[in-house]
Amino acid sequence: MLKLLRFAPALAFALAASPALAAESPINAADTGFMIVATALVLMMSIPGLALFYAGMVRKKNVLATMAQSFAATALVSILWFVCAYSLSFHGEGAWLGDFSRAFLAGVGVDTVSPLAGTIPELLFCAYQMTFAVITCALVAGAVADRLKFSAFLLFSALWLFLVYAPSAHWVWGGGFLQKMGVIDFAGGTVVHINAGVAGLVAALVIGQRQGYGKDNMAPFDLALAVIGTGLLWVGWFGFNGGSALTAGSRAVFAIMATHLSACAGAIVWSALEWIERGKPSVLGLISGAVAGLGTITPASGYVLPWQGVVIGAIAGAVCYWAAVKLKTAFKYDDTLDVFGVHGVGGILGTLLAGVFATAAVSASGTDPGVSGLWEGNARQLGVQAVGVVVTLVWCVIGTWICLKITDLLTGLRVNKDDERMGLDLALHGEALHQ
Repeated sequence: MLKLLRFAPALAFALAASPALAAESPINAADTGFMIVATALVLMMSIPGLALFYAGMVRKKNVLATMAQSFAATALVSILWFVCAYSLSFHGEGAWLGDFSRAFLAGVGVDTVSPLAGTIPELLFCAYQMTFAVITCALVAGAVADRLKFSAFLLFSALWLFLVYAPSAHWVWGGGFLQKMGVIDFAGGTVVHINAGVAGLVAALVIGQRQGYGKDNMAPFDLALAVIGTGLLWVGWFGFNGGSALTAGSRAVFAIMATHLSACAGAIVWSALEWIERGKPSVLGLISGAVAGLGTITPASGYVLPWQGVVIGAIAGAVCYWAAVKLKTAFKYDDTLDVFGVHGVGGILGTLLAGVFATAAVSASGTDPGVSGLWEGNARQLGVQAVGVVVTLVWCVIGTWICLKITDLLTGLRVNKDDERMGLDLALHGEALHQ
C-alpha cells in the first residue's frame, strides 16, 4: 500500500498525459499557450505601459500619483472581476446583463471551457478578459489627471466597472442584445475605447478644468517616459487585438498585421499634419498618432485586410488630431491626456469603419456569433454599427454621470486647491520625485 501511494503522483501524471484521456478535453495546447502570452501582453499595456505613457505627459509633481492609478486599477479591478464582474459580463442569457453563476469563479475547473472560447481553459479566458477591464478603467483617469482624488478614483472605478463596463461587455461580447443584433467589435471599440473616452470626457466636464489651464505652463514632465510607454502599448496591442481571435491561427495574424500598419499610418499622418500646421513634427504628436491608429483599428482588426488597416490608421491620424487639437480648443474642456480625442473619437470611428471595411475573406471562420448576416452588405452593417455606437455612448454618459455623483457624495472628486498646487504626489501619497 505504501509503495502504491509513493508512485501515485507519477501514475496520475501518466494518466493525465494519456492520449486517450487527452482526447476527451477540448482544450488545445497551442491556443492555450498563445492566449497565455496574449494575456501577459495586455496586462503589460496597463503596467507598465499605460503607467509610463500617462506619467510622461503630466507635470513632475503628479507623476507618481498618475502611475499609482494604473497600478491601483490593476489590483482593484482584478479582484472585482474575480468576485462577480466576469460572471455578469460573460455568463447568463440576459439581453442586458449576465448572472452570478460564475461569481468567485464557481464551477470553473481544470477542464472547464467557456462557450465563447472553446479551445482554452475558461480560467484563461477569464484572465484575458480581466486585463481588458483593467486597462479600460485605468484609461479613464487620464482625462482628469492632475486633480482627481485617489480615493475618488478607487470608488469610481469600482462603481463604473459594474454599471458601465460589465453591461457593455455583455451586450457586445457576452451574448447580449447588441451582439444578437449583429454589432461587430473584434477587440473593444465600443466596450473599451468609446467607454473610456466618453467616460473621460464626462468626468472632465463634471470635475472642471485644472487650475491655470490655458495660462500656466503645463508641458509634459518627461516625454521619454511617454515614448517608452507607447512602445509597450504598441507591442501589447498585438495581444489585445491578436489575442481577441482566441485561437492561434491566421485570423490572429491578420489582426496583428492590421494593427501594426494602422499604428504606423496614424503616427505618420498625425505627425505630417502637425508638421504642416506648426512647422515641426513633435514627439508627442508622433506617439499620439500611433495610439490613435491602435485604438481605431481595434474593433475592425479581425475583420479587415492589411491594406485596410493602413487606410483606417491614416483616417484615425487625421480625425483624432482634429479632435485632440481643434475640437478640445473650440469647446474649452480640459481632457488632460486627450482620452476622448484619441480613444473616444477613435473608438467611434473604428467601430463605424469596421462596418465599412469588414471583409469576408478574413472573418469567414464562422466563430463569431455576432457576424451572422454580416456579409449581406456593408451598408447594412454600417447601420448596425451606428446603433451600437449610439447605445454605448448614451449608456456610458448616463452611467458615468451616476458614478461620478455617487463618488462625489461619498468621497468628493477633486483635491483642494492647495493640494493641487502642491502636486498630487506629495498631497495624496506623501512621496515625490527628487528635485
